[in-house]
Amino acid sequence: MINDYPIFVESIKDKTGIDLSLYKEAQMKRRLTSLFQKKGLKNFNEFYNELDRNSHALNEFLDRMTINVTEFYRNYKRWEVLQGKILPKLICENNKPKIWSAACSTGEEPYTIAMVMNQFMPCSQIAITASDIDENAIMKAKRGIYPERSLNEVPNEIRKKYFTRNGDYYNISDEIKRAVSFKKHNLLADKYDQMFDLIVCRNVLIYFTEEAKNIIYKKFSESLRPGGVLFVGSTEQIFHPLTFGLETEDTFFYRKK
Repeated sequence: MINDYPIFVESIKDKTGIDLSLYKEAQMKRRLTSLFQKKGLKNFNEFYNELDRNSHALNEFLDRMTINVTEFYRNYKRWEVLQGKILPKLICENNKPKIWSAACSTGEEPYTIAMVMNQFMPCSQIAITASDIDENAIMKAKRGIYPERSLNEVPNEIRKKYFTRNGDYYNISDEIKRAVSFKKHNLLADKYDQMFDLIVCRNVLIYFTEEAKNIIYKKFSESLRPGGVLFVGSTEQIFHPLTFGLETEDTFFYRKK
């Protein structure tokens, strides 16, 4: 069988600006092959032709290639470290920290940050930027409606304070929603804002190649102010943080030197 994946990668880059070559190839091919076979298509060439003429299929493809599996307070112990150790120091240095939730998926992560920040200041003083490459995920995040499984790790007192049950779903409070601003952003192609006190990007970079991860970590470091902190996922430990001008502050937390 002809390997038409490299041509597909180039065509998708031309069409969407997304460079699939920077994602781990075996994982991405497996995910996308499953998708086009369900549509009765035989190869990546047929798949691209379908994406080119069908906007619904293109949106479905973008959903599949991005990883939208997340929940509130994921890996709860790390959020305790953020609240008990990291944020008090950052807030001492800047009483209104500039915060970015990168690759935020459907919003659970930035809303968790807002709930943690609300332990230190009123919601009206919290301003978190949240971004993702997937516009469908951003729309869901803005709605702020979540299934119960997304709240598995949310403590009862937090659940009662910030969520309203509506049938099988939970609505997050308007004051938390107002604390977060969402935008579309491609970590590999778009410009990064600067002078962040805290950047949170968790459980996303495991899907990228080592080359792409190194590029992103370098950009994150450049986007932090001196003393700012990068918070990564539990499968994304940075083994040589000094390479990026970072030093380990705690497990999965890295401070810019």
